[in-house]
Amino acid sequence: MAQLVDELFVRHFDNELLRQANDQASFEIPTGRMSISTDGHVISPLFFPGGDIGSLSVHGTLNDVSMSGAKPLYLSAGFILEEGYPLADLDRIIRSMAAASKKAGVPVVTGDTKVVERGKGDGVFITTTAIGLIPEGVNISGDRAQPGDLILISGTLGDHGVAILSSRENLEFETTIESDSAALHGLIADLVAAVPEIHCLRDPTRGGLATTLNELARQSHIGMRIREADLPIQPAVHAACELLGLDPLYVANEGKLVCIVAAEHADRVLTTMQQHPNGKEAAIIGRVVEDEMGFVQMETTLGGSRVIDWLTGEQLPRIC
Repeated sequence: MAQLVDELFVRHFDNELLRQANDQASFEIPTGRMSISTDGHVISPLFFPGGDIGSLSVHGTLNDVSMSGAKPLYLSAGFILEEGYPLADLDRIIRSMAAASKKAGVPVVTGDTKVVERGKGDGVFITTTAIGLIPEGVNISGDRAQPGDLILISGTLGDHGVAILSSRENLEFETTIESDSAALHGLIADLVAAVPEIHCLRDPTRGGLATTLNELARQSHIGMRIREADLPIQPAVHAACELLGLDPLYVANEGKLVCIVAAEHADRVLTTMQQHPNGKEAAIIGRVVEDEMGFVQMETTLGGSRVIDWLTGEQLPRIC
């Protein structure tokens, strides 16, 4: 185990705090409110178009912390490895994770590794924790949506889920569909700088956009109305969902965010999103309304209306 830690984890994650080789990382922090999030990653397959479990474990946890408006500072990582898992594949995962961490500017400063018996795991499970600092004056929370606010999405829906399914089932489409997995704290920093008054941010991961909007509606005790015609969905993803009987509203995303903001600030938020590489296809998709029942409804392209309810069960298990 000591050899494994030295030759793989320390070598790839190398930084001053990790190099201290203590059972914890000790560091100075600025004053102010902190944000922390922990996430477990059990995706199958471990490697997929556009990413792998390593980069996903960094992106997913950084994004959860960033949805408070926080600047992520440090990461920790825990690995559950199945006995006999190929070291070459583990090296590939750790290199990908280290590259994502370095690109994000957020080091992995502590962690843990355990090995379970063959047949008692599924290759690799990763748990990551991130902490971040929330800028003064920023108050972003799921309970702050208000009637009259507008709802924005930072880009196309369903890319990650369809990429996972196509890889898992060896499906081929005319166009390669890649996961949208990405760290969003840079985009969020730009949004907060442009409009500190943002009410809500949330990344529509497991359960997709539909589940995320229902979560926010319940937290804020309001309703929402979105427009089907305004939802950005790649034609290939739309076609794949039709073929497979999936609703793209419920398919997971790993590099998109939902933003709810007062109407007077929406155009500025949209412009800021579209100027960032992770928000080029951003769109305003709906509005917040008064509704004691907390319903999320969609105006369809046929001129009707349908209730967008919570996801029952999981369309795609083990997707993040």
